[in-house]
Amino acid sequence: MTEEPIAELEPSPEETTGGKRTVLAVGFASFFGGVSQDMVIPILPLYLSQVLGMDRTVIGVSEGLVTAASSGFKIIAGRISDRIPRQKPLVSAGYALSMAGRAGLAFVHAPLAVYGLRFADGIGKGIKDPPKDVLVANAAGSSTRGRSFGVARMLDTFGSALGPLILSGLLLLFVQQNVAPGDYYRWLLVLSALVLLVTLAVIQFGVKETKRPARDQHAARIPLPGSLYLFIALSGVFAVANSSDAFLILRSQNLGLSVIAIPLAYAVLNVIYGALALPAGILSDRIGRLPLITIGWAVYGLCYLGFALADSAWQVWPLFALYGVFYAVTEGVSRALIADVVGHEGRGRAYGVYNAVVGVAALPAGLIAGQLWDGVGPSAPFFFSAVLSFAAVGMVLLFRRRLAPDKVRG
Repeated sequence: MTEEPIAELEPSPEETTGGKRTVLAVGFASFFGGVSQDMVIPILPLYLSQVLGMDRTVIGVSEGLVTAASSGFKIIAGRISDRIPRQKPLVSAGYALSMAGRAGLAFVHAPLAVYGLRFADGIGKGIKDPPKDVLVANAAGSSTRGRSFGVARMLDTFGSALGPLILSGLLLLFVQQNVAPGDYYRWLLVLSALVLLVTLAVIQFGVKETKRPARDQHAARIPLPGSLYLFIALSGVFAVANSSDAFLILRSQNLGLSVIAIPLAYAVLNVIYGALALPAGILSDRIGRLPLITIGWAVYGLCYLGFALADSAWQVWPLFALYGVFYAVTEGVSRALIADVVGHEGRGRAYGVYNAVVGVAALPAGLIAGQLWDGVGPSAPFFFSAVLSFAAVGMVLLFRRRLAPDKVRG
């Protein structure tokens, strides 16, 4: 499964102005973005179910709908990023919209209002993700691309590890002060949104981006490689198995893990993810991207099988650690693979299409998981995800020759 060398037709990292600085700045911006996001993720399902009274099917659909709704904006943002001279304005706009969406959750009560604010947060994610990936991809050459994405993902993930730790400390403080859950959930939502002010500052003052000419119409019509579309299609199949992490949190509570311990377990996931993201990126520079992605999808299947079979709270901890391994060997590596096969003119579109397909798949993933939980039982969605992820691994092995990357265009 080792991939053939690719003819690199773009500047090396040393030739890219501010390349290393840009990678680090994007990484630190993502660090604070991760702190903000993961101060919300461990409590949001509990807030929606316990305070606003939503059932699990509604939670699954709402989370899937948010991600799916952002997909159209990822495609739009990807196309725009190929045509504009700078990526920073799009990234900043996305984070600002997410900040507004998270803060607003503290002041609404009706489910429809929650859907609207989660939709806004999803749009923000859709706007920022493709140009942020383009910033990293354009700052690195093929020989260090895995390393660069590994650095960015490592910093992002350490922020995601710190977020739940801060959350657990604040939860403990609020519980000791006898603050009502509805009140302290709202305080936490506001605080998480304010962290994004730091992210916006890092983007503004830390990212060193060389102004490029806007892309012409011909460049925008250059077809993307066939191997990329096949990889995106298989990623879409896997994404149907990859339901919202909200179900992992609900399952942890179902197994008896306390509200204060759940963010700590989530932090374990992110510590493992952050510690392994850079080594995984470096390894992918040496042996190829597909072997690691295949291993990662198989690890995911084992992890979800474990959640399906678990019958005690202590089992949550090693399963979250295993889940961190999955993220480490797939997230940055998948983005590096896309940059390997698409030149500068098409990277925004490529990341937009990839993120859109994965995002659209989140809607059926959430719907299926919620229906299986409510209709069959808490283990059912995890059995389903395990089986489908193993099927996706089989498809990668079946089509591995056709997945060999084409040469970089431009």
